Amino acid sequence: MEETPSGTSVGVDDPYAFAGQCDYVTDDGRCRFAVEHAERDPAFARERRREDYACPVVTDDSTEAGAPGASDASNASGVSDASGASDGSDGANPGIGNDGEHDGKYGRDAECDGTWTWCDCPHYRSRSRDHRCVRCGLEERRTTSSGKRPLLAEHHLSYAEARSSEGSHEITVSLCRWCHAKVHGSWARIDDDASPDPEAIAAREGRRSRERAEAAFETAAERRDERS
Repeated sequence: MEETPSGTSVGVDDPYAFAGQCDYVTDDGRCRFAVEHAERDPAFARERRREDYACPVVTDDSTEAGAPGASDASNASGVSDASGASDGSDGANPGIGNDGEHDGKYGRDAECDGTWTWCDCPHYRSRSRDHRCVRCGLEERRTTSSGKRPLLAEHHLSYAEARSSEGSHEITVSLCRWCHAKVHGSWARIDDDASPDPEAIAAREGRRSRERAEAAFETAAERRDERS
């Protein structure tokens, strides 16, 4: 299995098998990274600009139509200025050939022919926003108490570190604290057929009880206000 920089297991053999859609992809399939962070990779931004900022991975069928495009936003974000060149520029960059096409040096085997996968994109990032443990299904229950730890934790399957010539991407999933400990402390896997730990269920039910008690208290207070 893949390991963290400290040597503990992340619980999967292939992080990309669990990777979600890139955080930078808009609803209409545009690359928000190239619009908002062009200065971080001008050559990549120029290449996306030539394609009207279309994400090289997603297709028209995989995105929702009708969402605001990135073309108008690009003017406000100054992408053309940030890229340091117009569409006709031949600025030097190890990932862009003289004809302006992708030469495959950005990703593992990337080519600018519409067949990219997430692992091919140099700026892919997928951070989980789920409110359920991906391993056992435990749901998050937030409390008003600031001292209570969340039931879920963000678990890294891959870190955004250039540890090799291929680089790497930040990929996270949501795990409950108990599954998180099992994955890092043993050989537990993300795709195990697991049920919530009894202690996890007790913690969740305890928070549900407090939620009900808080709601009942507020209702009683409202009734008193109405009588006065």
